Parts: sequence; C-alpha cells; structure tokens
Amino acid sequence: MEAKEEILRIIDVLNDTYESEEAWYGPSVVEALRDVTPKVAEFRLSANTHSIAEIVYHMTTWRIFAVRKLQGDAEFDIKTKDKDWKTFPIVDEFEWEAIQMELSLSQEELISELEKIESDSFLEEFVPGRDYSYYTLVHGVIQHDVYHSGQIGLIKKAAKGMRFEEEEDYGSFDDRSQYGSDSDYY
Repeated sequence: MEAKEEILRIIDVLNDTYESEEAWYGPSVVEALRDVTPKVAEFRLSANTHSIAEIVYHMTTWRIFAVRKLQGDAEFDIKTKDKDWKTFPIVDEFEWEAIQMELSLSQEELISELEKIESDSFLEEFVPGRDYSYYTLVHGVIQHDVYHSGQIGLIKKAAKGMRFEEEEDYGSFDDRSQYGSDSDYY
C-alpha cells in the first residue's frame, strides 16, 4: 500500500479552513458564519453583488462538484447559473438553516471521499473533463473557502455599519439616501 500522507495533510487543511478556531489567516468558514442572521444572509452591498446566502450556496456547489469528481463522475458539471450562483431574494430562518446545513453536509461528504483514497498518487490524476489534477481541485476548494470567508466578513461588516437590523422597516438595501453623496460606507 502506498502512502497517503499528502491526502491526510489536505484533509487537515480542509478541516482547519472550514471550522478551526485557529486558522492562521483569520476566521474559518464556520467562524465567519457564526453570527449571521437571515437578514444579514440576504443583504447585498449593491444590486450587482452576491449575498452571504448566495456565497454559501456557491461554496456548497463547488464542494459537491469536487465530491462528484472524486467519485469518478465524468458527466457532472456546473454549467448553469442556478447550479453555481442561485439567487435568494428573501432568506427566512428555515432557508438560512437549510443553506448552512447543506454546506456542512457537503464538507462531511468531501472529507469522507478523500478518506477513501488509498494513495497520494491519485492526486496526480486528472479530473475527468478538466485540464487539472485532483491535487489542484482539492487545493482549489481550500483557496475558495479562504476567499469567500473574507467576502463574508466584509459583507457582515458593511451590514453592521448600516445597522439595518435595528429597524423593522429598513427598506431597500440600495437606498442610500441616509448617506451623503460623498460617503464611503464600505
């Protein structure tokens, strides 16, 4: 049996990026999402940006992509907008819990698939239908998490700065009438 030391290291980094309280770069995914309410999850900085709910859905989609490719599914792909960037105009408590649960389950499934790999040499094989290796794919998921955790942090900070949750009727998030025309609020 060949060694699987690299796979074990990748699993550790995936877990650290996802849920560690000691990720060296900053908050892990779980930490970044810890105090996000449904209202914050649906918040957009502007009409052409994604909400936290959409980002989490997108992160889940790419985990599912990685799992399906690790399982050898050559046909599975993410080609439509709904498979990659689903829109959530309104996010209630139930939907927000479901979106977070799907992310958690996709993390567990990804780790489970990686644990089944018997040798590091598998990482050198190319992903079916792609021009990169499994090594690149799984490291891409890690990098993807770090990138989107940062986005989530910025959106949370902007939402907190706007203090829209204190008001029952906060109106459109794109209504910037309360800010001066020269204000830089994010």
